[in-house]
Amino acid sequence: MSDTIPAGRQEHTPRTSRFRDALLQGQGGAGWTIAPPAPAAAPAVKELVTGPVAPAPRPGSAPSTLPVAYEQITELRQRVAEQLAQASASSPGMTSADRQQLGLSLVNTVVSAWATDYAAAVRPLSTGDEEAIKSAVFDELFQAGRLQQWLDNPDVENIIIAGHDDVRIDSRDQPARQVGQIAESDAALIELVNQLVRNQGQGERSLTPATPTLNTRLADGSRLAAAAWVTPRPEIVIRRHRTRSQGLQDLVKWGTIDPTLAEFLRAVVRARKNVIVAGSQGVGKTSLMRAMAREIPSSERVGTLEGEYELWLHEDPEGPTVVAFEGREGNGERGPDGKAAGEITLTELFAQSLRMSLRRVIVGEVRGKEVLPMLHAMNEGEGGSMCTLHARSAEMAIERLVMLAMQDEGTQMSDSLAYRLIANAIDFIVYLRLVDETEVGGTRHRFVSHIVEVTGVGEGGRPSRQTVFGPREDGERREPRAVPLLPPQCLEDLERTGFQRRLLQQPWGSWEQPLRAVTRL
Repeated sequence: MSDTIPAGRQEHTPRTSRFRDALLQGQGGAGWTIAPPAPAAAPAVKELVTGPVAPAPRPGSAPSTLPVAYEQITELRQRVAEQLAQASASSPGMTSADRQQLGLSLVNTVVSAWATDYAAAVRPLSTGDEEAIKSAVFDELFQAGRLQQWLDNPDVENIIIAGHDDVRIDSRDQPARQVGQIAESDAALIELVNQLVRNQGQGERSLTPATPTLNTRLADGSRLAAAAWVTPRPEIVIRRHRTRSQGLQDLVKWGTIDPTLAEFLRAVVRARKNVIVAGSQGVGKTSLMRAMAREIPSSERVGTLEGEYELWLHEDPEGPTVVAFEGREGNGERGPDGKAAGEITLTELFAQSLRMSLRRVIVGEVRGKEVLPMLHAMNEGEGGSMCTLHARSAEMAIERLVMLAMQDEGTQMSDSLAYRLIANAIDFIVYLRLVDETEVGGTRHRFVSHIVEVTGVGEGGRPSRQTVFGPREDGERREPRAVPLLPPQCLEDLERTGFQRRLLQQPWGSWEQPLRAVTRL
């Protein structure tokens, strides 16, 4: 899912109806107020919006369904852009919200006038057709153009782009499919990406020959990674995050965990155990860690460190008190020390976070040198810290941490010291598994398959561990999802938080039915 929610979990209002409501109401709803543009000043605005104000597209409303060729949308966009530039130049104090407000009004005026001429010369347009054109023009100006329809579709999990005319969509429980082009050329695609980044409020990041790679977040929590000039064609991947407020009970509904495992993870968090959430790409690590973090008492002060905001705990009114740190990419130039100018790494932010009176530290994803300060923080702090990690198995998670720790040549870290540090820092490894059966008529199964307890330093100085939850097979029944296997050594700590020991006596956990899969898992 790229940490996304299943389809059908949220209502989806058609783009054109939202656009019509915004134009007709002028207030309420999203807070839009439409006023004719004054020649030398920004229009009066009763209420400003702080987030994106573009109307959301109707699911499945592809550009090919527009009543005119897309070249006409591009021409109308240019007309509006020229008028908007003139108005902006005469009002230097115009805010981003003012500019979008004015743009919405100009789109309505310009497209309505064009539609009148088009009706006289070609044929009349229906109200729905005209609204679809207005929405497409607005998306070209302020959002992601032809890409916007996929960003607004709740069924879409990943958008994979290999050039302007090679676009693949991964949807929940459907095989990947090719869709139409989203730009007129690869150069236009790169400009589209840069416009999207600027509109999302991260103008310091851009995709240029000097900075040929780009990693950023979008307003809905999705993560965008792009590369150009170092690849034959621009390569862009957008991984979706369609919700920021799911809890453990939501993961139970989606089949990621069962109620027994939800109670266990809740107790692990409240007992202040240090946790690594591991798995492959797109398996749901961020979603699970976000849900677990919401179990932290609201009175606690927590720090989050991320390359791009994905947890969004600092915007969750039901979560803990959060100090959110976000790394910053360099601008392409390098100083005498070889470091990218303007870059702020998670390692540097980690050092700052330790001075902020935080009781826990949560790292969105451990990728490099930040692994050592994280492990030291887990060892020296009160416990309860968490991070995600790419690994092929629960056992490989420890080896992955060792490799990352030894990559920092400045520390002269040995493997024996890294193993000992990990053994003393980590309490549990939670491993998620993804099984994609969409190509054989099934669905994508995402679930916790193992929970491994790290019990200290074992033989040879390596971490001693035991699998407390894992797959079980008995006769004809096989359960690949995590079910109770062994009681953890820290069970008394968990019981003090309210966990009930009897839950571990259920051989199949709380799963009412075996996992329904096309193939035997």
